[in-house]
Amino acid sequence: MHPMLNMAVRAARAGGDLILRYVDRVDTLTITSKQRNDFVSEVDRMAEEAIIRVLRRAYPDHGILAEESGASEGDEYLWIIDPLDGTTNFLHGFPQFAVSIALQHRGRLEQAVVYDPVRQELFTASRGAGAQLNKRRLRLDPRRKLDGALLGTGFPFRHQQHLEAWMGMFRTLFTEVADVRRAGSAALDLAYVAAGRLDGFWEIGLSRWDMAAGALLIREAGGLVTDFAGGENYLETGNVVAGAAKVVPEIVRRIQPFLGPGIEA
Repeated sequence: MHPMLNMAVRAARAGGDLILRYVDRVDTLTITSKQRNDFVSEVDRMAEEAIIRVLRRAYPDHGILAEESGASEGDEYLWIIDPLDGTTNFLHGFPQFAVSIALQHRGRLEQAVVYDPVRQELFTASRGAGAQLNKRRLRLDPRRKLDGALLGTGFPFRHQQHLEAWMGMFRTLFTEVADVRRAGSAALDLAYVAAGRLDGFWEIGLSRWDMAAGALLIREAGGLVTDFAGGENYLETGNVVAGAAKVVPEIVRRIQPFLGPGIEA
């Protein structure tokens, strides 16, 4: 395992262990709202602090972009951190949430960890070295097509002005696939794509920390990750399509008619 990936794993486990300590004590937490339907708890902040503490100890000069504490400048390396992706799930006892950590070097994703502390599932990837789930190599089926596929998605709850566009995308895709899932943690959804549990995924308006690690997992597992135009600007636009190589172009083609004002391709 690459030394920087090993450190990311250590940091993710530190955050995950803290989250687990509060799974049955949610009623003791202070919870605030960042915006409508977007919550943050003490656990988000404490987990983020635990993650950053591990990374800072090893790499004091690296930059950090974290969901709760924001950006801090550093050298040519940047850690992208979501300490608890799926906070609403966590607060309701719905066991679908994860820690997500990615490392960029000069703007290119190099290392990725998505850690599900409830199931003890550790998804990892290093650029050029493949993706793994608990040390088992992940590889997407290149033969998978949209017909019969199981897709994942997320509601645009932070951008409800795009709800009608999303509904149009859903209606079009739903008639052509086996089914669609919305579980509430984009980081885990993308990790599930890399593991072949989902054949494809799309969502409007994600943040960089929601998808940076998952994107590298999928690419290293042999899949594709694009923006809504089929390009590579998903980290900038927040609009992402991911999945098996034959599934992604089909999703892109079907959602493009619903792109309108405010939805960047």
